Amino acid sequence: MKISLARAMIFASLSSAVALFASPQAISSTAESERAEEDVRRLNSEEVRAFLNKDAKTLAGLWSDDLVVTNPLNKLVNKQQVLGMVESGFLVITSYDRQIEYLRVYGDTAIVAGSETLVWGGRIPNAGKTEHLRFTGVWMRQGGTWHEVARHANIAP
Repeated sequence: MKISLARAMIFASLSSAVALFASPQAISSTAESERAEEDVRRLNSEEVRAFLNKDAKTLAGLWSDDLVVTNPLNKLVNKQQVLGMVESGFLVITSYDRQIEYLRVYGDTAIVAGSETLVWGGRIPNAGKTEHLRFTGVWMRQGGTWHEVARHANIAP
């Protein structure tokens, strides 16, 4: 009898734990986080394509109006300044490979980090050079849509 009671208590405890971890809220939260991660990965790919296509309009849609970038030229620039560089032909990227090595979603904020290999074009001082960068990007869900709000990139030694 005591063994049966002990088993029943263990079963009840395990059932409670399973119910807690498998609750609709936990499942929904996980599904939402996975969907957010997929969205941010897709938007990162769109950003690379937009740079390769010199598509300032797409870049403007991906970036928050508050975007701030520490760029590989060691300059702190905002959204309008980066768009101006793209539109003027100063900032051109002729080859671009971005590898996301870390992506974590924290509610309405996502942190993305990794490496990039690119070939500069245009009138940028490093035009014609292949460079390897390390980057970190911060994306936020604003009005139901993900936008990049901050980015840091530096040339890797």
